Amino acid sequence: MGYGQWWQSLHRTMLRGVLGKTFRLIGYTIQYGCIAHCAFEYVGGVVMCSGPSMEPTIHNSDIVFAENLSRHFYGIQRGDIVIAKSPSDPKSNICKRVIGLEGDKILSNSPSGFFKSHSYVPVGHVWLEGDNLQNSTDSRYYGPVPYGLIRGRIFFKIWPLNDFGFLRDSPNGHRFSDD
Repeated sequence: MGYGQWWQSLHRTMLRGVLGKTFRLIGYTIQYGCIAHCAFEYVGGVVMCSGPSMEPTIHNSDIVFAENLSRHFYGIQRGDIVIAKSPSDPKSNICKRVIGLEGDKILSNSPSGFFKSHSYVPVGHVWLEGDNLQNSTDSRYYGPVPYGLIRGRIFFKIWPLNDFGFLRDSPNGHRFSDD
């Protein structure tokens, strides 16, 4: 075997090895990417909340865990805190508490607190409000929210560590009465 043939053989062998490893790496990356996507889409994930609308339950920059199975199995209940796509800005998410489910009669105050009215939550919708009623843009502003906009249910606070654990009940518990 001459030097040229040996060199070509070595080149082919190295090229096969490099291409084989590259395609294997791409294959594993796609597989693990699909697994990660399914985990975040269907199981849950870590979320950082921003804004004052859920104070005192969740403060700006608190880190929470949101599970997504409840929304897939229609397990969202009155009093749950959810992450949803904003009805007024689909590029952003909102963090609010479920006050009413479909068919519920809601006594709603205007955001200013001056006007009161009764509303019924239509089929396929929920009524969402922030715990900080004076500083929350919620269903009192944009009306009932389609159930399909709910991304997950928040139930556990991860950060800050001094508040680590399951979330507390609403400071506005009276909003859930069946009057």
